Amino acid sequence: MGSQAAPAEKYKIIQKMTRRDNNFLNITWLCKYAGVSRSGYYRWLKAADVRTAQYEQDKKDFEVILAAYQFRGYDKGVRGIYMRLLHQGIRMNRKKISRLMKKFGLKCTIRKANPYRRMAKALRTSNVADNLVNREFEEHGPRAILLTDITYMFYRNSQKAYLSTILDACTKQVLAYVVSNSLEVDFVLETVNHLIQEHGISLNKETIIHSDQGCHVRQEVA
Repeated sequence: MGSQAAPAEKYKIIQKMTRRDNNFLNITWLCKYAGVSRSGYYRWLKAADVRTAQYEQDKKDFEVILAAYQFRGYDKGVRGIYMRLLHQGIRMNRKKISRLMKKFGLKCTIRKANPYRRMAKALRTSNVADNLVNREFEEHGPRAILLTDITYMFYRNSQKAYLSTILDACTKQVLAYVVSNSLEVDFVLETVNHLIQEHGISLNKETIIHSDQGCHVRQEVA
């Protein structure tokens, strides 16, 4: 028996061995070999009914957890399960939820990071800026208000590409664009660099680049 095993696991092995028809080893020797006390083994045997009752209660609680986990058809983590149970009027602390998920082999699927959210965080676009434009896109004339957007496009059996554009709000002219297969921050900065290279002479320090910070539009490309 491994010395690193928990006492309860060793007790189970001792009990299994003593129930074998061909067993010639006594309990005292088995306990000594396993590194556990004989009295501890007998206490463990007497607590069998308590362990059974605890297991049945854990099983009932886990069924409640599983229902919350599967609610609305998608998997949740410990926090999501806790909030769902709380919404149902069931109070169960997170440590217990985590323990029962581990005990009965319920694992939460690890979701991939949202690339749009990651890029917004990198560019700090989640911070709300002052509304300087007030939707007056054409009143200020050419090169005064520039609009930015990112569109994602599917082509060739669901392959995806991203199109970053900068548009003159007054003339509706596309001043710069870049196509990329990922949403790295450099992809957006490259669009700005193209704008400066091609139209920098027509810009001034009052020019405003406006972004709606909204969702990307999906386009199907043949």
